[in-house]
Amino acid sequence: MNHASSSNSADGHGHHHHGSAPAPDHASAPDQPVYMGLPHERYLRPKLYVATALTVPVLILSMGEMLWPDLVHQITPRMSGWLQFLLTTPVFFWAGAPFIRRWWKSIRERDTNMFTLTVTGTGAAYFYSTAAVFFWASFPPAYQTHHGVPLYFEATAFITTIVLLGQILEQRAHARTDEAIRGLMDLAPKTAHRLRADDTEEDVPVDQVQVGDRLRVRPGENLPVDGHLEAGRAEINESMLTGEPLPVVKSAGEAVSAGTLNTTGSFVYRAQRVGADTLLAQIVRLVEQAVESEAPIQRLADRVSAWFAPVVLTIATVTFFSWGLFAPEQGWLPGLLNAVAVLIIACPCALGLATPVSIVTGIGRGAQAGVLVKDAAALERLAEATTLLIDKTGTLTEGRPLVALIKPAGAFSEAELLRVAASAESASEHPLARAIVTAAQARGLILSPATDFIAQPGAGVSAIIEGRRVAISRAPAGYELPGHPSATLVSVTVDGQEAGVIALADALKTGTAAAITALQHLGLKVYMVTGDRTAAARQVAEQLGLDGFHAEVTPARKQELVREHQARSERVVFAGDGLNDAPALAAAEVGIAMGTGTDVAMHSAGIVLVKGDLAALVRAVHLSRATLRNIKQNLFWAFAYNIAGLPLAAGAFYPLFGWLLNPMFAGAAMSLSSITVVSNALRLRRVRL
Repeated sequence: MNHASSSNSADGHGHHHHGSAPAPDHASAPDQPVYMGLPHERYLRPKLYVATALTVPVLILSMGEMLWPDLVHQITPRMSGWLQFLLTTPVFFWAGAPFIRRWWKSIRERDTNMFTLTVTGTGAAYFYSTAAVFFWASFPPAYQTHHGVPLYFEATAFITTIVLLGQILEQRAHARTDEAIRGLMDLAPKTAHRLRADDTEEDVPVDQVQVGDRLRVRPGENLPVDGHLEAGRAEINESMLTGEPLPVVKSAGEAVSAGTLNTTGSFVYRAQRVGADTLLAQIVRLVEQAVESEAPIQRLADRVSAWFAPVVLTIATVTFFSWGLFAPEQGWLPGLLNAVAVLIIACPCALGLATPVSIVTGIGRGAQAGVLVKDAAALERLAEATTLLIDKTGTLTEGRPLVALIKPAGAFSEAELLRVAASAESASEHPLARAIVTAAQARGLILSPATDFIAQPGAGVSAIIEGRRVAISRAPAGYELPGHPSATLVSVTVDGQEAGVIALADALKTGTAAAITALQHLGLKVYMVTGDRTAAARQVAEQLGLDGFHAEVTPARKQELVREHQARSERVVFAGDGLNDAPALAAAEVGIAMGTGTDVAMHSAGIVLVKGDLAALVRAVHLSRATLRNIKQNLFWAFAYNIAGLPLAAGAFYPLFGWLLNPMFAGAAMSLSSITVVSNALRLRRVRL
């Protein structure tokens, strides 16, 4: 069962509070659930500190006889019991309050989970030990050792503290989503330059902009709202929406979007969609919805607890009544003590450790290998993924254009054509211009100074080089170079005569092909998702041997594609780097962002690849599978000791052999299972990726 499945609906709280002005986290009621039915980690952290401070002396008092006999020799067992009672009570009732609430909810809704088992076990240990302290003399000699009546306060305190730590670690990542939403909102400027009827300008807050208002945007400014261009041309960098690195030329009447960047010249446009209707606001909503609807991880611990908890409770109940009814000379007290022994030995001390310790160790190992795990659940889900949807620009490719081919015409050589073009482009900041200049510098060509430089947005540039007028513009529509269907083509003319064509392409990252093959060998089907033309996408897909591709895809469509693959029972991983990938990253079972990408993509993802190379994605899959394997082993050990001790605790062997569970054995079994789990988890530090 899933311990978060009902938390949001039943408690009336989702994971987060979104909106244009996020409210401070639960200022009015700090203990209200925000994630997994538990309060915010800011509310849990002080509980962890206090619980740790109180648990350490409890452990010393309970195990001091073995570790520091001189230190605890002066304290009588009875006095030690009272001290442990005083120290453990706030740990159980105050630090463990959120778990007690989740326990009561699981009982009320018959939705057994890890908390059902943990609180039942710690509660049994606490209340039994409390009764032992208060009614010390009433316990039968058979249940006393030379230290007096056995107490289990240390189990209660230790388990509560460990489970608190595990929950805080898990919550860390989920607290970042609001931050991502705010990062998205910040892309749109807070003020707009509005034109009055007489064409004079006034600065107004962006929320005062009305549909139909005329707005001016200067070079280097982000657009405040959606609209369409009034007149002239503009070059807009839409990479935050599309992930494509080249600015898009816009002519009069064409649509422009809030949050995109004006690269050259100022222009006037008319507001069409404002506030919550802008494309940027819709992307924000898509991310929010994806996060809200994200199925919380069905943790293995919970799935096992779902059947283990009722079984243990049944055994404890049967034990109590069997002793009471069929051993009348013994009375009901041994029945009660044996029932408590069942609950104590079944208490999943190691279960509280099994998942968090493996995941923390796995996260540490990933960090060494360039894989940053932000969300522990993502690491677990990646192991079971079947399909990888991967963005093209900046993920498979470098995300910046490079000169792929130079085709001179007339008397020009390749080197001379490149030198002349680079000289003319040297004053421009356009990505294509930078690519041409970089290519010329890489070949060691000496550039000539440019005079009378003219840049026309969308039309290209021209300049006087060595007395000749050199003009560079996009190649005419329909012009293609064989073997370069996806390249951007620029035409170079000198004094009106054609000098040649330069093809610029976004090169594949080194190692991309090998990484794709490795991912396919791991059993993943790999599909490319891109806003690029179908011809360009097909070429890349064939070059890399992909299982398929989706071309000409919009930001909202990326998220739909994730949902469509999920509807076919595929477990989807989405890898991308742009703002337009954020909704898809949040909707996929696992979102993987390139460390070279936008902040919002990295916030929406569960895993970030530091260098942005796909080899790290292969390492991430290996890491997740090793971690999941480790968690399964831990769960086995967490339960093996408990299950082995259950019949003994219940007194099943008493009629045959006269055996009763030595109370020290329950404590030893619990400690041993914890040591085994931690030792096994630490093996992950040495796993080969």
